[in-house]
Amino acid sequence: MPAGSKKVRITETGLRDAHQSLIATRMRTSDMLPVLEYMDNAGYWALEMWGGATFDSAMRFLDEDPWERLRLIRAKVKKAKLQMLLRGQNLVGYRHYADDVVREFVKKAVGNGIDIVRCFDALNDLRNVEVAADQVKKEGAHLQLCMSYTLSPVHTLDSFANMAKQMQDMGADSIAIKDMAGLIGPMDCAKLVKAIKEKVDIPIELHSHYTTGLASMAYLSGIEAGAEIVDTAISPFALGTSQPPTESMVAALANSEYDTGIKMDDLLPICNHFKKLREKYKDLLPEIAGVDINILRYQIPGGMYSNMVNQLKEMNAIDKLEDVLNEVPVVRKAMGYPPLVTPSSQMVGTQATVNVLRGRWKSFPKEIRQYFLGYYGQPPAPVDPEVQKLAIGNEEPITCRPGEKIAPEMEKAREDCKPWATEPEDALTWIMFPQVAKDFLPKKYAKATKRDSGIQAQAAPEAYPA
Repeated sequence: MPAGSKKVRITETGLRDAHQSLIATRMRTSDMLPVLEYMDNAGYWALEMWGGATFDSAMRFLDEDPWERLRLIRAKVKKAKLQMLLRGQNLVGYRHYADDVVREFVKKAVGNGIDIVRCFDALNDLRNVEVAADQVKKEGAHLQLCMSYTLSPVHTLDSFANMAKQMQDMGADSIAIKDMAGLIGPMDCAKLVKAIKEKVDIPIELHSHYTTGLASMAYLSGIEAGAEIVDTAISPFALGTSQPPTESMVAALANSEYDTGIKMDDLLPICNHFKKLREKYKDLLPEIAGVDINILRYQIPGGMYSNMVNQLKEMNAIDKLEDVLNEVPVVRKAMGYPPLVTPSSQMVGTQATVNVLRGRWKSFPKEIRQYFLGYYGQPPAPVDPEVQKLAIGNEEPITCRPGEKIAPEMEKAREDCKPWATEPEDALTWIMFPQVAKDFLPKKYAKATKRDSGIQAQAAPEAYPA
């Protein structure tokens, strides 16, 4: 799709972010397979269906192999592109992994069927996406580099536009604006898209959440400013903490120069299928069904807000919620204004809670110390030197790309999981989720042995103790 094309493309999030946002990533592969033919023929640009939290949740809660989900969906989807979300050097896990792991993961993701890799870093430190981006290009897939949108004194139109230029120079085929908290309004979205368009000549994709009620308006103004692709969710899994509804966006753009080419009649069977799934998973749906004004008040993502509420309830300290929310900007400023997205949102929220309950800067979780030591990357602005010294003492922070400090991991992982490995991808699963894999891979091995032999499965080797 050439940049500057007026026709707007739609990326459907129903198979990934929508159910991650609304039902804690609990949708099963068997829920997805029956509707794939309709989705493939509807005219979507892409189906976002892998990455993010789906990898962990599939094994941990659904006893499913995420690699098998990818292969099964790829076998049924022939026209639409398959897209995944990759957290840069974090991949789909919760820490930075060695460069050899990053390269192997990208190889296997593309090899099993991914067409578009949306790659971002929580701090917008592009050093943390270098290796993944390089490998995506080597595999011949579409590289979409993604900026985490946030509000702060250092996140300006110029800073985002310059970041976009760097992304294009790194080989990006498109750029995504990831507004994880639903904070971007229509006026700001138009200004941002125009500023980026002055620097780059590749397509821009808009991603937002409906939590604050701004997303649909932001999409429309962003489209008028030149954005070519938007992320939407089929209506039963839209709104609230999810994306704007696909059908509404298609209708809004119909019979105009931005017409998506998607027909409402083709979306109807998809909508009907997801209606049934919404009823199936109704007990998991969040309380936020409309607009949550607290997200606008405190400028934090909905998930971060709900996590803080739950944490304080468990500590019998819910009366401290207002104090913790007011502490968030204090912590964020001291940490150099990190965007509030996984994992920085959890770190900022936890430190704000610790500050309120134990006294400001009296105690620091391990992750915060690692952050101040530079192991998560370079913050958008300088950190508070006094707070940094309280956190790390006289230790010297690293200034290099954090991935350079991690020794190769693939060879050892292949050896460690060898007793239960049934395919090369199992070593990657083992590295990223070792505790989950120790339970999951032996069961997968047993099933594979039974299937291949056609007789009673032999016992899988015992898993390591947790």
